[in-house]
Amino acid sequence: MWNALMWGAIAGSAVLLGALIAMFFNMPKKIIGWIMAFGTGTLIGAVAFELLSDAVEDGGIWATGIGFMVGAIVYTAFDLYISRKGGANRKRSYMSKDDSSSPASNSSSKAKDGSSQSGLGIFAGTVMDAIPESIMIGASLLAGQGVSLVLVISIFVSNIPEGLSSTVGLKQSHYSRGKIFGMWAVVLVISALASMAGYLFLELLPDEIKAGIGAFAGGGIIAMICSTMMPEAYEDGGPLVGLIASLGLLTALLLSIGS
Repeated sequence: MWNALMWGAIAGSAVLLGALIAMFFNMPKKIIGWIMAFGTGTLIGAVAFELLSDAVEDGGIWATGIGFMVGAIVYTAFDLYISRKGGANRKRSYMSKDDSSSPASNSSSKAKDGSSQSGLGIFAGTVMDAIPESIMIGASLLAGQGVSLVLVISIFVSNIPEGLSSTVGLKQSHYSRGKIFGMWAVVLVISALASMAGYLFLELLPDEIKAGIGAFAGGGIIAMICSTMMPEAYEDGGPLVGLIASLGLLTALLLSIGS
């Protein structure tokens, strides 16, 4: 149980690391895009080589397929809701004028309200991204062979650009450094608790339901990658992100074979 808590916290700490880099350094958008692309590749590999392969082996294709599609649908539904509340740009390292929460002609009080809504949306979206990832870190410990390094490394790498980009968005929404740091500390705690919950809760379930939940998390992660990480990685990093994402996928494969 405590191992699950620790590994969830380690993976979640990458958001804080990214936030600290964004607070004190000016990271080029292209570099952020490249890191995000590598994280995209490793996450796709983690889902394919760890979550889905284990789910099919433990629960069969039906439980896996249903769980995967339900996970993708549920994530997409929440993503649509969060995006309408100001979280659509949570992985962007900048926001254009068109992305502003309120027109320039609005009063200053309305602008502040819009910024607050956007900041809360960014925070809620980041939490929504972190929960399925962290649950599966805890679940990976149930096999009794230690944590899945593929999952931990993949999630850690993908969380760094999320912390970077989201922090820039929060700064543009006029959040103080203290408040931003506090928000990401909460994300770290939620990641740790979700990992522990994944370990404790899934331990009590039959293999078919475990497989469905693992596939559910995999569907949510793939939907998150496609709707947020991949578009922003290409927008910031350019055509080179395809090669970098491929390297990330190859890295996940090598880690999976070695574990």
